[in-house]
Amino acid sequence: MKLPLRLAATGVLVALLAGAAQAATPWRQVGTDARTGVSGLAAEGDGTALFVHDNKRSGQPRLSRLGYGTDPVTVTPLVWDGAEPVDLEAVEAIPGMPGEYLAVAARGIVYRLRVAGTTAKVVEYTPLPAIGAGDDFESFALVARDGRFAALWADRGEGPDRPATLYAAPLTFAAWGEPRFGAVTRRAFTAPYPADAGTRHVSDISVTDSGRILVSSASDAGDDGPFDSAVTDAGQVGLTATGRVRVALTARPVPLGTFPGHKTEAVECLPGTGEALLGTDDENQGGYVRTVPYCAG
Repeated sequence: MKLPLRLAATGVLVALLAGAAQAATPWRQVGTDARTGVSGLAAEGDGTALFVHDNKRSGQPRLSRLGYGTDPVTVTPLVWDGAEPVDLEAVEAIPGMPGEYLAVAARGIVYRLRVAGTTAKVVEYTPLPAIGAGDDFESFALVARDGRFAALWADRGEGPDRPATLYAAPLTFAAWGEPRFGAVTRRAFTAPYPADAGTRHVSDISVTDSGRILVSSASDAGDDGPFDSAVTDAGQVGLTATGRVRVALTARPVPLGTFPGHKTEAVECLPGTGEALLGTDDENQGGYVRTVPYCAG
């Protein structure tokens, strides 16, 4: 399906407006070292969100609660109850199921979580479908329409010779909670910015209420940086009455905003607002969050 020409024009206008807005919404620090950065975000409600850490050793924090509606922000580590993941990179609330989330590890394992208070209990876990050779996942998003679900995720890609591969599939849940994926479609995506050899073309995904696909992209030169990143309007996703997922990527995507000095690894549209909450994993420099007006329309 072809996207209307007005979408490209709108992207340019939004990028200009967003650039002007960036100075008014400063980054706020939420972590101070490589173990406490933000690798993925899921809105929880009432000015709070959950965020995952990409830690790999047993006993290190996997999931925390962020109070972004306070000044200063607050961070509360959660107890992980169940099989311990390695390198969590994304987390997403399951629409219509309060307290239920899906978290994704870099190698493609999906964990269904039930969060109550300060504990996250693993209900089930399963691999993503259609994992390709060398795939490394940093993103996951859900679309809900009339009680049906679709999932989007991506191999992050690397540099000019390996674009990201965006995957999409219908999603259902078994009676015991296991996520089940339907037929998978694939699209290649190359970030317009950053564009160096270390670029990860998709470091996270979020979907607006109207179905626009927002993608963060990032690059770094090691644990001490320098870092660079951007958020881009990448296209459109729809879910038909029969449960078919339709994805149309923009031929010439335009960044909505660029963030030199930070490695944006999380983008989350906040329900009921036009705002996106961004999170960074700046390795030894810790993690930061800010809101930007990217999710309206």
